[in-house]
Amino acid sequence: MARRLRYIPPGGALVEITCRTIQGRLLLRPSVGINDVIRGVLARAARLAGLAVHAPVFLSNHYHLLVSVTDAQQLAEFMNYLNSNLAREAGRLVRWREKFWGRRFQAVLVSDEEEAQVGRLSYLLAQGVKEGLVASPFDWPGVHCAHALTEGTAISGRWHDRTLESRARRKGLPLEPQDFMEQEELELTPLPCWSSLSPEEYRTRVRQLIDAIESDARRQQEETGNAPLGADAVCRQDPHREPNRIKKGPAPLVHAVAPAVRRSLRKAYFAFRDAYRYAASRLRAGTTNFEFPPGAFPPPLPVRSAARSG
Repeated sequence: MARRLRYIPPGGALVEITCRTIQGRLLLRPSVGINDVIRGVLARAARLAGLAVHAPVFLSNHYHLLVSVTDAQQLAEFMNYLNSNLAREAGRLVRWREKFWGRRFQAVLVSDEEEAQVGRLSYLLAQGVKEGLVASPFDWPGVHCAHALTEGTAISGRWHDRTLESRARRKGLPLEPQDFMEQEELELTPLPCWSSLSPEEYRTRVRQLIDAIESDARRQQEETGNAPLGADAVCRQDPHREPNRIKKGPAPLVHAVAPAVRRSLRKAYFAFRDAYRYAASRLRAGTTNFEFPPGAFPPPLPVRSAARSG
């Protein structure tokens, strides 16, 4: 099956990003060091890319983000920086030197509908709870947006400047870890559909979503008799462990509620895909009378050896 193209409608869009570690290993298992690295790298990546982050949640073997991007180029730059630096820094902490991430990250468009956007925010807030790991989003010991969104606080972490450290090492200068640390902060941006709300009302709305999640968790526990694993047990897990089972499935093309909205977004994507495929075929054929659709990344061409003279 051909890989799905990265498509961002003209003018930008809200996107839900999901990315999983290799083989679902618990390489992002919460700890003081891992949490600090995630917050610092995420904040720096968002600042450098200039995009808005609405909600981040990092579980032990995958993460979810709700972000607003202007185009596919901005999304690519953000994700390249985020994933490469997370792999390097988190890999150091858990002593993992092999490939860090599994398959290509998923980026699913979220429609402008309030129900669609709030539904995806609720889904992210429930991470850790719906898996039976903790009883409340507030209990998750890793990086989770619940506190920041309900308290109106920034997400803060440290960035380790490896380039500066490397230069100092080559010059034989004294190496003190704190000399190469920078504090990074990330202010979460309200969902587009709730952007007109006051900060207090926004926090109240998010708190209501969390109340519903906690209520559902209590009801499920009463029905099944299964208590959540708990934060302490989560933090004691071996980060190299590979889960017995990983939930896999194709991501939807879009998150939309109304069928008409879903059809419209799907139609726009398929028109983009068809225009891309046509341009790619013309490129491979060696012609010049074509254009790739705006926001597309042209495919690479094979390297051809220069003809040898007799």
